[in-house]
Amino acid sequence: MVYGAYGLVEVLGDINSVVVVDQMLKTAEVNFETVDTKCGGHVLIFVSGEVSAVTAAVERVTNNPPCKIFNSAVVSNPSEEMINIVEMFKARRAKK
Repeated sequence: MVYGAYGLVEVLGDINSVVVVDQMLKTAEVNFETVDTKCGGHVLIFVSGEVSAVTAAVERVTNNPPCKIFNSAVVSNPSEEMINIVEMFKARRAKK
């Protein structure tokens, strides 16, 4: 599968992650990929799509945050290793 970009946003708590994903999906034509829970209740959200759409979605929640955003990034033209990492997170989440 080919991805134009991944958008990553880190928030605290599952409820905040749902709100952020909702706003990102409403902002641009992006696809929700998965979330990964980190220690301390931090949730890392992954979306994918065209670079411009992913950038718009990430900027929407970072410029007008519905909650505290700890980190965010847009990874354009992700490497095969990056794609494998996201797919690993998705597979791990599917087992839960």
